[in-house]
Amino acid sequence: MGILKSIFTWWEGATFGTWMGLRGKSRVGEDSLGNLYYEGGTDPNGIARRWVIYKGSNDASRVAPEWFSWLHHQIEEAPDQALPAPRAWEKPWEPNHTGSELAYRPPGALEVGGHRARATGDYEAWAPDA
Repeated sequence: MGILKSIFTWWEGATFGTWMGLRGKSRVGEDSLGNLYYEGGTDPNGIARRWVIYKGSNDASRVAPEWFSWLHHQIEEAPDQALPAPRAWEKPWEPNHTGSELAYRPPGALEVGGHRARATGDYEAWAPDA
């Protein structure tokens, strides 16, 4: 199923046609999630074309911020050359977890039992004649 899947599906990585279109393009780098970044050719305005080939599902939130800057021509060189090293206090980047098991669910959400804490008495309902 692997070869047929790569020929006909686009939602989990690149299709065979995409890989063929990358012939002659230069691989610029790879991020911490394994996504590959390519550059080559120009658009009609003379701006270099840039691509990301996702490892796993095709989800734009899985592009790291520094590579987002490169893809959108905010920086010219690859992030490891153009940007300073991460600071010790910076948290590592993570993709958006919405819709996954790692998504935030506040107390009282149906997925966590559905029971909210009782009101503490500091709430007054609005009344139109008050």
